[in-house]
Amino acid sequence: MLSKGDLQEVLQLAAAKGGDFADIFIEEKKTVGVACEADKIERINSGIDVGAGIRVVSGETTAYAYTNDLSREGLSQIARIVSAASAGGKKDVSFDLREVKPTVDFSITEMPDKVSIDDKVGMVNRANKAAREYDSRIKQVSVGIADVIQNVTIANSSGDYVQDQRVRTRFMINTVASDNGIIQTGYNAVGGFAGFELFKKYAAEDVANEAAGRAVKMLEARPAPAGKMAVVMAGEAGGTMVHEACGHGLEADLVQKRLSVYANRKGEKVASNSVTVIDDATIKGRYGSFRFDDEGSPGQKSVLIKDGILEDFMYDRLTAMREKKDSSGNGRRESYQDKPIPRMSNTYIAPGKDDPEKIIKHVKNGLLVKKMGGGQVNTTNGDFVFDVAEGYLIKDGVIAGPVRGATLTGNGPEVLQIVDMVGSDLGFTIGTCGKDGQGVPVSDAQPTIHIPEIVVGGTAHGDENSPQVKRIRRM
Repeated sequence: MLSKGDLQEVLQLAAAKGGDFADIFIEEKKTVGVACEADKIERINSGIDVGAGIRVVSGETTAYAYTNDLSREGLSQIARIVSAASAGGKKDVSFDLREVKPTVDFSITEMPDKVSIDDKVGMVNRANKAAREYDSRIKQVSVGIADVIQNVTIANSSGDYVQDQRVRTRFMINTVASDNGIIQTGYNAVGGFAGFELFKKYAAEDVANEAAGRAVKMLEARPAPAGKMAVVMAGEAGGTMVHEACGHGLEADLVQKRLSVYANRKGEKVASNSVTVIDDATIKGRYGSFRFDDEGSPGQKSVLIKDGILEDFMYDRLTAMREKKDSSGNGRRESYQDKPIPRMSNTYIAPGKDDPEKIIKHVKNGLLVKKMGGGQVNTTNGDFVFDVAEGYLIKDGVIAGPVRGATLTGNGPEVLQIVDMVGSDLGFTIGTCGKDGQGVPVSDAQPTIHIPEIVVGGTAHGDENSPQVKRIRRM
């Protein structure tokens, strides 16, 4: 491993030909995965990926290069490459690297690499067995467990020096139920910035039973009615809507490119008074949490929309430099092979004061969404079509029978404007968020909310070839 002094010299070399800012990201990532399909263990994989990326920002120009050669000469070689690509003349670059300490602590009590492969296989097999035994109509089950230990070193020409370790574990199960020609699926996933202590909170068998139960329940459901109606989105449905139809529009790069409906709207009312939207990387144990982002900025809690008023956006260093402000700690990248861009971490609608049960009782005729599925969203204007993985009719304030095949069609910003009841609960879901070809771990959440009117029914549609239309997948 290179010393702090070596990294300092490499950065000075990178910035020597006119760069305004230079940084280096060094990564060692260990991954393990176990997958069960067709009632047998199909894959066991593990690997180590090591590399470094160096970036130089000069005005509006960014040069980026990466390598697997972590020797001083290997890093110096790509430093010369990115330096030659920067605009401007030769300049004297001098700075001293100083270590930045984290402001939050995420303790891991059971490291994934201390858990044997046999134990991981056993956990997957138990979940597979539980799902298959849940009901004779469960015909297919796929189960996966994955963990990653990522050690990073980040240094930059502002003098920041960060060393950090990220540990994430996730568990996923998908079930397929079939009866009388009807086929339905049930999906469930848990994960966090955590080791295998995660499974003290979420037993693998319980996760499996919930997925199987959802598939079976939807077999017995009747087709969803179509038309405009009131919708209650339960906290356990997760924050897919706020993440996809609102969150991406609050990322500063899209705002600065005028690809967001929220561009030039700071200080304006963009949601109902009941709605506050927050992105918070500092929540202990959540899948999108981190002590430092991938540029070495401390993870932060950012209030984006407060009581309906647009307060701020999510920034990485580059977008923050354009507005002469500090990064909000949202610079993230998939690996050393990618340059950082503004990304969400844990994004959610803050809990309100309404009793979730009373919200349901308020509805005369409507739909209760207990779990969201996939869908599409136009990130430019917030138009969306989302599948409902688990839904129920509400009649005279009482939850009636389940319905299947429901979709929600609308516009994210417009929906946030009409939300009139916000529950006191909060439910999180996990996922891998894709943007510009990069995937990063995130969580999203919402309390139970009441939407007075939205279009329900139909089939997901749209122009999938449009660069602004994003297909949402469950991860």
